Amino acid sequence: MATPTTRQVRYGIIGCGMMGQEHLRNIALLPGASVSGIFEPDDTMAAASLALAPGARRAASLAEVVTAADVDSLLIASPNFRHAEQLREIAALRPLPVLLEKPACTSLADVRDLAELGRRYQAPIWVAMEYRYMPPVARLADEVHSALNTGPVTMLTIREHRFPFLVKVGDWNRFNRYTGGTLVEKCCHFFDLMRHMTRSEPVRIYASASVAHNHLDERYAEGTPDILDNAYVVVDFAGGQRALLELCMFAEGARYQEEISAVGPKGKVECFVPGPGRFWPPHQGEPPVPRVVISPRAPKGPRELDVPVDPVALAAGDHNGSTLYQHQRFHAVVRGQGSVEVALADGLAAVLMGLAAQESARTGQAIDLTRGEFALAGLR
Repeated sequence: MATPTTRQVRYGIIGCGMMGQEHLRNIALLPGASVSGIFEPDDTMAAASLALAPGARRAASLAEVVTAADVDSLLIASPNFRHAEQLREIAALRPLPVLLEKPACTSLADVRDLAELGRRYQAPIWVAMEYRYMPPVARLADEVHSALNTGPVTMLTIREHRFPFLVKVGDWNRFNRYTGGTLVEKCCHFFDLMRHMTRSEPVRIYASASVAHNHLDERYAEGTPDILDNAYVVVDFAGGQRALLELCMFAEGARYQEEISAVGPKGKVECFVPGPGRFWPPHQGEPPVPRVVISPRAPKGPRELDVPVDPVALAAGDHNGSTLYQHQRFHAVVRGQGSVEVALADGLAAVLMGLAAQESARTGQAIDLTRGEFALAGLR
């Protein structure tokens, strides 16, 4: 009989568009992993997915995947607004280990509902916060948590200057009602990093944002896209730390896509993360290598460290190898090793912060995260 450490992990995939296909390429790199079933309603995406997982079969429904005898773990990579309803259906059918793409959901009602579901669910749920597993970001987190070069971190700044939202099936990502809003859809990653880096809970959030340039010339049956394309978000934490997110969705000419700095009384640590290599202009030569810079106050003098990514992992997706490293950890959990590192409660906290930031941007008012409808209490 196979033991928990050696048995094959057989995946069922729910939703297989652009991100789902990145997951398929990375699952293919995992020893002892295979894909049994794929539920993808779009014929073009389904065909592309089956080409990446030729041993898999296309299912006619989510239930067909979840109840299949040869499926023992699930990946949900469907559009954001489907996540909550699909988790509820899975819980009712057959609670299996789930790797759930971000954001976990898109509304306050679903945040509360999924928090309760998570307390009852009898299998691991891991929310796919890939940014935690980008090698330069992971190195920065190690530096922050050790406090050797910074001391206790007081200020955390995350800057993302990137390309506009890509085209998705049915253009669902053009409207807040389907995405949760840019500060949920895109930025839940960064709110998760803030909680992860500070090891503290947010108490207040203020956002200033607008739709300045992107997608304004696009027209759909539902109207003109309303997703934000630039924002500043300031977050105060219970431990006294402050964090700032600077987002620009029309700055794809930059050398680095993400720049993160953490500052404490002893010094500063920064990381610089390039965007997807497939978008780097060939005439500029090789894409940039991720970098970490350690800048102590004394003795002064920055120390720059290249943090290269395994070329195989880099080639398998758009997230600096992090999708593979995340899958390796989730795979171990399914096999009975290790523990969930990004729980459903973490994913819901990030969504709640994003929704609060969206509301702050709408109203011009800071949002209290310790009371009222946006209170974080009760998610665990």
